[in-house]
Amino acid sequence: MSEHFEIIDADGHVYERDADLFPYLGGAYKDKRTLLGFAFWPTIDGFQRGAIHARLGVHQSFETNARVWLDLLDQAGMALTVLYPTAGLATGLIRDPDWAVALTRAYNDWLADQYLNVSPRLKGVALLPLQDPPEAAEELRRAVTKLGMVGGVLCAVGFQKTLGHSDFDPVYAVAEQLGCPLGVHGGPSHGLGLDRLDKFAQVHTLSHPYAQMTQLTSIVMNGVFDRFPRLRVAFLEAGCGWVPFMMDRMDRSYEARKLEEYVGPVKRPPSHYLTSGNVFFGADPCERTLPYVIEVLGDVGLLFSSDFPHEANLQKCRQEITAIAQHTRLANTSRVKILAANARRFYPLAGAAST
Repeated sequence: MSEHFEIIDADGHVYERDADLFPYLGGAYKDKRTLLGFAFWPTIDGFQRGAIHARLGVHQSFETNARVWLDLLDQAGMALTVLYPTAGLATGLIRDPDWAVALTRAYNDWLADQYLNVSPRLKGVALLPLQDPPEAAEELRRAVTKLGMVGGVLCAVGFQKTLGHSDFDPVYAVAEQLGCPLGVHGGPSHGLGLDRLDKFAQVHTLSHPYAQMTQLTSIVMNGVFDRFPRLRVAFLEAGCGWVPFMMDRMDRSYEARKLEEYVGPVKRPPSHYLTSGNVFFGADPCERTLPYVIEVLGDVGLLFSSDFPHEANLQKCRQEITAIAQHTRLANTSRVKILAANARRFYPLAGAAST
């Protein structure tokens, strides 16, 4: 049944290896092989994914390239994908601002060269060095206007200030000016209070939603959407079942203490912003609460994401597409929006290749 729907993957991934990025580093880092003695990014959470998958026999390797992605798009019946980083999701944990600027720039150049320039069906979002917000704003501008990126990544973990802080306004101003969206993406678990959990699946269960809850609350209640009313932000890879809960929690706190010194500078009940069309969420097809989320939130802000090649393969992609396309409790209009129409509204994909 899925062949009757256009399908856009709003959140796929690449594996960026240090050795692949090394030739793209410039400035003081150009050709300095001492860089290869240490990992470019900090560990995401202390778990070595390769060791886990080696024991389980889940993946043969952690490698991607444009051909792998194009084959996946063809075989799964997807029109295109928007690519996010893997190791780069730990960019917020980098403590050296100069290195963060150089590394994110190298990543963006590599992604454009190795993926975006190969096919219009492969889209990319730029890594941003939020350790230096003015530099991050300029890198977003460069990546969108020079490299053809369709937006930017806001890492959900690691920075000393949460994403609603006014220090990040230069990034939001550029995103609004360019009409490009920003995707908040988790991954790391540092600072989330999960270090006492000793199993990877337990940490994975909580790391994404905990980080997204924190950043959603910060962005909304610190008035980011009041300052930048045309800004579009997505909260990805945490599902959407938690969103109605957060709407109620934020509204309850807002109504109880409307004074700015308690709440923050937000001007309206927080739930208003979540239903305004500015905020998007990745929807997991397996979520039994999906019909209820649509009842509360509406269906204009939900996105289909493959998460390939992290926790997904071709078989799982097909299963999840079918799960939405044949969902008996979702209206056909909702299925159309989740599978592609919302992604075309969130990302600037008008006229993007679909074959």
